[in-house]
Amino acid sequence: MIKLSPSILSANFVRLEEELKILENEGIQYVHIDVMDGMFVPNISIGMPVIKSIRKTTNMVLDSHFMIEKPERYIDEFIALGCDIINFHFEATDKHMEIIKKIKEANKKVGMTIKPNTSYEKILPYIKYLDLVLVMSVEPGFGGQKFMENSLDKISALRKYIDENNLNCELEVDGGIKIDNVDKVLQAGANVIVVGSDIFEKEDKASIIKQYNELFEKF
Repeated sequence: MIKLSPSILSANFVRLEEELKILENEGIQYVHIDVMDGMFVPNISIGMPVIKSIRKTTNMVLDSHFMIEKPERYIDEFIALGCDIINFHFEATDKHMEIIKKIKEANKKVGMTIKPNTSYEKILPYIKYLDLVLVMSVEPGFGGQKFMENSLDKISALRKYIDENNLNCELEVDGGIKIDNVDKVLQAGANVIVVGSDIFEKEDKASIIKQYNELFEKF
């Protein structure tokens, strides 16, 4: 099943609860939360108090993407906040299995993300332990960037590996995805699609979500 995971990095935070309700009303299952520390990436974004507030507001799956150095420092806190998927960057730590084990022991789903210049082969030793792999199709840290076409080969290779090994691992893509290029990502094999500005910058958010869902039904 293909899922849309709208990234609230592009949302209007003054009206965040209202915008989350729009997503829920359109049947959205995942909401993508980008946590940036100003070190692993140059930007600073959503922190723990905001996640705590979001958890009280919605029952949607909190698809949490941590762009932070040494994420092992904060795993316990993010578990306690109620994140459903705790997704950390391969490049941000050398304690991959320690983090995976801790998340799994808390009965949460674990994801691993790779930046555009990281080879997908780097995460193959871990993929059988993962619930989700995220391929960045822009450089992490800022919304509104242009989709990198060379990410499609990486997505296709990961889809092939997941299928050939019968792994129960979702394949997510984040960065520069819009209604006019999402078909390429779907054809490459992604099944969780992160979209930010193309939803939240639209006046009629429900309408653009419907367009995505109608397109998903063709795959």
